[in-house]
Amino acid sequence: MQDIFIIMQYISLLLLVYPAAYQPGEACAAAGEEEGGTSSSPAAALILCRGCGHELADGTDIHNVQSRMALSIRNYTSIRSRRVNVQLFENPHGHQFEVITFRKSDVTLHWPADKHFSWFPGFSWTLATCPRCGTHLGWAFQPSDWPDTVTKNRFEESEHTFLALITHRLLREDFASSLLMIPKSFKS
Repeated sequence: MQDIFIIMQYISLLLLVYPAAYQPGEACAAAGEEEGGTSSSPAAALILCRGCGHELADGTDIHNVQSRMALSIRNYTSIRSRRVNVQLFENPHGHQFEVITFRKSDVTLHWPADKHFSWFPGFSWTLATCPRCGTHLGWAFQPSDWPDTVTKNRFEESEHTFLALITHRLLREDFASSLLMIPKSFKS
């Protein structure tokens, strides 16, 4: 069972950072022919909640924050050389999570922040959920010397805050779009 879970996490990660490999023939050819377009660039790709499709972040919001507490760090290079660090963490209950860190994301934060068991030393954490469906997407981190509860504006405007979102709960919009088929009768 553990092997299946690891395989599913790996597949989810691949779909997140390299969806062009899974697009049907014509979609792959069209993506390769684009010159300078931003629609297939990972830096411009929208990141969605896998549960409901809510737009959470832009690919440019990925902000690599490494932690010495990570069990492992993988460096994935996706289309057009966009580097994405994926870190594996384990909580005190033994549950493991692969996360990507973001500078900002449209999530709901649930304060107060907790200083205990932080994966990023010097930072407190709070839960981050999807504002539409309520799915737990990851955690938001703020400096430990901040008050336990801060305004959303202060969190978003600070250069010292970031989010760690769980890879298998995210989906790239360009991959999601490649899953939709247009019936032949609608094509001109």
